[in-house]
Amino acid sequence: QAQLVESGGGLVQAGGSLRLSCATSGRTFTTYAMGWFRQAPGKEREFVAISRWISGWSYNAYYADSVKGRFTIFRDNAKNTVYLQINSLKPDDTAVYYCAASSGGAGVPQEGAYDYWGRGTQVTVSS
Repeated sequence: QAQLVESGGGLVQAGGSLRLSCATSGRTFTTYAMGWFRQAPGKEREFVAISRWISGWSYNAYYADSVKGRFTIFRDNAKNTVYLQINSLKPDDTAVYYCAASSGGAGVPQEGAYDYWGRGTQVTVSS
């Protein structure tokens, strides 16, 4: 059974950094698009970043405007893990962060395109 398990969240001061991990298992996600989404209290879940499959182990990244320049998505296929490096954290980044996988390797920002989801990891940024 395919699983995605997020980790790495926590409480951090504004301006700090975190690295979120998404460990995958149960199937090979090498050719999948892998995305990160987040849901802040009282808000809908929103797109954050996608790692899009190109060919082999080549990928490109696409980001929401609100996180561009601060967030970096990358993969380590040898470890079956996708990461989200978050720098210059702001209180507005407080949310539950979810990892998701889409069999459509090109990847799109819409939630409906994703086949598998993790349960999320909480990120709280204090001012």
